[in-house]
This record gives sequence, structure tokens and C-alpha cells, in this order.
Amino acid sequence: MKHWLPGLDTLRRYEAAWLPHDIFAGFVLATMLVPVGIAYSTASGLPGIYGLYATIVPLLAYALFGPSRILVLGPDSALAGILLGVITPLAHGDPVRAVTLAGMMAIVSGLVCILAGVARLGFVTELLSKPIRYGYMNGIALTVLISQLPKLFGFSIDSEGPLRSAIAIVSAILAGQINWVAFGIGLATLIVILLLKNHKRVPGILIAVVGATIIVGMLDLGTRYGVKVLGPLPQGLPGFVVPWITTADIVPVLLGGCAIAMVSFADTSVLSRSYAARLGARVDPNQEMVGLGAANLATGFFQGFPISSSSSRTPVAEAAGAHTQLTSVVGALAIALLLLIAPNLLQHLPNAALAAVVIAAAIGLFEVNDLRRIYRIQRWEFWLSIVCLVGVAVLGVIPGIGLAIALAIAEFLWDGWRPHSAILGRAHGVKGYHDITRYPDARRIPGLVLFRWDAPLFFANAEFFRERVLDAVATSPTPVRWLVVAAEPVTSVDVTACDVVAELDQTLHAQGIELCFAELKDPVKDKLKRFGLFAQLGELYFFPTIGVAVARYLDVNNVTWEDWEDKDVPDTGTEADRAGASGAKSM
Repeated sequence: MKHWLPGLDTLRRYEAAWLPHDIFAGFVLATMLVPVGIAYSTASGLPGIYGLYATIVPLLAYALFGPSRILVLGPDSALAGILLGVITPLAHGDPVRAVTLAGMMAIVSGLVCILAGVARLGFVTELLSKPIRYGYMNGIALTVLISQLPKLFGFSIDSEGPLRSAIAIVSAILAGQINWVAFGIGLATLIVILLLKNHKRVPGILIAVVGATIIVGMLDLGTRYGVKVLGPLPQGLPGFVVPWITTADIVPVLLGGCAIAMVSFADTSVLSRSYAARLGARVDPNQEMVGLGAANLATGFFQGFPISSSSSRTPVAEAAGAHTQLTSVVGALAIALLLLIAPNLLQHLPNAALAAVVIAAAIGLFEVNDLRRIYRIQRWEFWLSIVCLVGVAVLGVIPGIGLAIALAIAEFLWDGWRPHSAILGRAHGVKGYHDITRYPDARRIPGLVLFRWDAPLFFANAEFFRERVLDAVATSPTPVRWLVVAAEPVTSVDVTACDVVAELDQTLHAQGIELCFAELKDPVKDKLKRFGLFAQLGELYFFPTIGVAVARYLDVNNVTWEDWEDKDVPDTGTEADRAGASGAKSM
């Protein structure tokens, strides 16, 4: 119980001195949760009230199942693009159907997170490289931003997908459809939010949204100038509902739910680790996945939609003095109280202000600075990120998810399929044996090829390994007697690769060349023994270091090799290097 329900353990160890801080922080947090929840709900293609439902239930569920003592969960801008991309083409403008689809996506996401957490698969989010993750999130941010521009300008469009939406927006602007009053309110709201964004103790979003609501209500801008407003919210709390979907919706909902599980856990795990380190605590990533899954599962059955952790609301709770998840419980109860006794309080909240809240969050999602660094370091990874961004923006969110995963798999396979290899030589004044392309003046030992393979040896690269070895033999300046594979980077080997090595040995042996290995790791040696390669090659041709292999080659083949003297440079080499150098000089 202590492991699976961390909230009960926190409650058992709760200190009375924490209570006033948690209660105060909870009410402060609620003032931000309400406008943000409504804004992200409308950005996801859902009525605003469901953003509050998706705030109340997850906060209560995570307080029980979540391992972090301070993390705040709720609707998130990073998920809005995914939800919008799935819901809009399937709901066909029906809000009830949209809510049903969103609820089932939350259930799918929750089940995926829970199962992955129980199976201890918390590492899966690391499978997407940083450039691909940046490209995907930048594409999501662009999708969300474009989706909110019509609300900011005070008009509506009928189009699906970021590219078509952007074209429709430009056409509407050129046609003079802008509601300048709504645009002025939205722009002012956005400016206030951005100006106060870095002030943790100043609730910029609350100030901007409340100000916009008061102005619209007092001046009756909704009636006089056609400024669209939220309207009265339904009174009462969310009820238990099973979101049944049609068979035609299953595939997109499953794909969307899995994508949301991946994105939400990636964000949650990073944020959770950051605050755990700051508070001197430790968070189990697998339990974090279970807590996030439980929150999504609960909100899916109570008229909510998928949620994630919040990098903007969590600092608000921390700055207000939160000590435990009781802060989130108080915040959830405060919102529930609002729905019970004052549901009309926000009826004059303008849609343009809600759009400004989402746009400000979308701007924060864009990653530019680190992409500049990646461009300077490795440009092909930068362009990989751009391809991912364009894929999401042009193809849509769900195809963009598939593209991101496909690129990640391709990147992984390419690194293993065509790894780096090198022919080694002896450079004067430098200990050890080094790549002759890096050290053009390095001397090669007559009749000996030192070949380094910088990757695991498996089915995808085994033939490439064979080709590179034979190329190294063919380009040797002297007739080859031995070929020594410097195998320290080889961390694994499979059956296919071993069969290729066995065939390679026969090919080399027919040419009078002995195939040898140096610096093999013990687990890899064990596999080679089971595959019979030790017996085929001969155990004498497996050496602990390259230096020992060189010394043995010089001794067996009676080769005269004059090496540079150790005393010429400071002795900074390893013991293996000194053994190899002294062995070579002794000949």
C-alpha cells in the first residue's frame, strides 16, 4: 500500500504545521486552474466546462497515487494539439461526441501509463531523441497557436489541419473579417500574460483574464460589438460516464491515446525529477507513470479529457508555500465549490482572452535556443527536427506522431546499421594505436591490420562488418598475415553476426590470414564460446589488449618493428599500452 498509494504514506506522516500553508497555496492555485483549464479545453475542441472537470478529478486521483509531493496535474497545452487533431475530424462539430472521444483517449492514455508503470517501462520516453522530440513539440506548439488565431481575431473558420487553417486565416484577414474589439481584448490579455510570465508571485494569467472579463461585462461588449464570451457554466459536478465510441473511432483514439501517454509522461517525469532534486527527495519513474495513468483513467470516466503535469501551475503552488498534495486537493475542492454555488461568475469571459492564454502557453512550448546549438554541433539532426516539425504541421498531429516514431526508429537503426570503423596505426609521441585517418603519419606494422569496430555486432550490420574488414585487407600496403579486430566497443553479438564472423574467418584463412580479436568483453566472449567461434579461431588468437596482440604477432611471425621510445614523451599511457610498446620494442 505504501508503494502503490504514496498519498496515504504522506497523510500518515503529515505535520500539522504544513496545513495552513497547503490550504493557502490551494486557494492561490485554484485562481490559476480555472482560467487555464477552460482555455485548454476550448483549445482542444471541447466546451470550457470540461476543462474544469479535467482539473478536479485528476488532482484528487494524483494526490492518492502520485509519488511527487508538489506536482500539479491538469489540462495541458502540449496535449491540446493532439486532442484537436483527433477530435475535430471525428466529432464533426458535435460537442457531445467530442467529449466522448476525449474521455476514451484519457482512458487509453491512463491504461497505457498504468500498464507501463507496473511493467517498469519508465524508460520508454527516452527512446525519442532530443531533436525529434523538439521537432514534434514545436509542431504541436505551431498547431495549437494556429488553432487559436481565429478566436484571437474574433472570427471562425472551417478547415482541418494547420496548413489549411493558416491559409483560411489569411483569407479571412484579407477579407476584413477581423473583430477589432475582440482582437484588442485578446492582444492586451496576451501582452499582460507575457509581461508578467516570469513573476512567480504575481498571477499574470489571473490578472489578465479577470481584467478582460470585467471590461467585457461592464461595457457589454458581447452584445454591442459581437465579442464572443464563454457564457454561463452548468451547475454541479461531473458524473460517472462510460465514454462509448464507435468501431470506426478505435484506431485514431488508440493512436492518439498512446501518443498522449508518451508526451504526458515525458513532461511529467522531467518535471517530477526536477522538483524532487530541488526538495531532496527521490521519485520512482514507474510509480510516476502509475500516478499519471490513474489520474487520466479517473478523468476519462468523469467527463474529462487527457491531462499532464504543468510546468506553469506547479511553480505557482511552490511559490505559494505548498508542502504536499493537499494543496492540489484544496484547489480541486475550490473549483468544485465554484461550480456548485457560482457557475455564472465567468459568463462574460471573452474567447479572445482564452485564446491569449493558450497562445502564451504555446509560445513557451517552442524550443529554439537548443535547436541553434544542435545546428552548430550536428546539422543533420537539426534538419531531422525540422522534418518532424513540418510533418506535424503539414500532415497533421496523428500522422506527425507516426512520422516522429518512424524517424526515431530509422535514426536508431542507422547508427547501428552503419557504425564507424577504423584502421589503427602507431603515431609517434602518442600512446596506444589510433585511427590512421586522424593520424595520417601513423605507422602501420608490416603484415598486420588492426581494425576497430565501434558498435555492437548484430544482424543489421554483420555484412557491413565483413565488407569493411575485407576492404581493410585489400588496402593494406603490405601482404597481410594477421587481422586483429580491436573489439572493445563491441558490447553484444548475435547468431547472425557470429555466422558471418565464422564465414569471414574461412575467407581470410584461405588467403593465409589469421583472424584475431583483442579486448573483447567477457559477456561477449561467453557468447562466442557458446557459438563455437573460440574453437574455430583458436583460443590463442583472443588477446586481452591490442598491445599483447601486437607483441604476439611480432614474435610468431619474426617481424622486426622499431617503435618510438617511451622516454621521448611523458608516460601518460595505460599499463596495456606500455605492455604493447615494450613488447614491440623487444623485437
